[in-house]
Amino acid sequence: MLTMSQINHIRDLSESGYRICEIAQKTGVDHKTVRKYLLEEDFSPEAPIMIEKPSILDPYKTKIQDWLEEDKKHWYKQHHTAMRIFHRLHDEEGYTGSYSVVQRYVQKVRKNAIEKANQELIWEPGTAQVDFGEADFEENGQCIRLKYLTVSFPYSNDGYSQVFGGETAECVCQGLQNIFAYIGGVPPLLIFDNATGVGHRVHEVVYESKLFGQFRAHYHFRVRYCNPEAGYEKGNVERKVGYNRSNLFVPVPKFTDVHKFNRKLLNAHLVKAAVRDKGTLCQESAKFSTMLYFG
Repeated sequence: MLTMSQINHIRDLSESGYRICEIAQKTGVDHKTVRKYLLEEDFSPEAPIMIEKPSILDPYKTKIQDWLEEDKKHWYKQHHTAMRIFHRLHDEEGYTGSYSVVQRYVQKVRKNAIEKANQELIWEPGTAQVDFGEADFEENGQCIRLKYLTVSFPYSNDGYSQVFGGETAECVCQGLQNIFAYIGGVPPLLIFDNATGVGHRVHEVVYESKLFGQFRAHYHFRVRYCNPEAGYEKGNVERKVGYNRSNLFVPVPKFTDVHKFNRKLLNAHLVKAAVRDKGTLCQESAKFSTMLYFG
């Protein structure tokens, strides 16, 4: 194998006009070798191949993964620490290795889980997040605190809000219907907070209200409920809730008819859309399915 100095010398001679046979004579290198290096395009060094050596922990890795997976069903304050896993392996499984081996493996598993979660947070066009916020409003001269439903689209960072008196399934369905009608379509997937009035998750089981179930069946969209202690799954809508409060509800809005006020809120979107990336919005809109009226 030639050194890089020899290879560069061969290539310099070629660029100076020397033919392959002449380069072979001047360098003493076989003409086939000269031709090979003249045709070569990638001289990047090969990445070293990491060979993972057998570990005393190998027979117990599946058990550790099972325990960490079971943790996801329970309160985060009662999850396994690396030390607790070490003691359980020692007492229940007969593990004779050191704590440091267990600690490094647990850190690796959790780091991989975080990286996977971050990769999954790539939002497709049309996917929407739904949550409630609250703000003060002056209705018929009386200052009251009301809830407002916000639907945000992480792909385009767009969002809409509708004001209601509570967080019931009726409010959610009405707000979604208003927004669907305004945008002229239905998002294929809605992400809901675990505490909204339409449904909630208990471990792996999701319970939906009857009304929302009928509403979802009518519009044919899919639903995903956030996991407990996983706020990153709906971070876009939480930011949009705060953004809309600061930009749409300051100073405190005054109205006598909440229905007219909600229509005005939707029209306020026209101002935002005028300064948005139209290409991004078009890609998002292309993902919406046809809207059907829900009586």
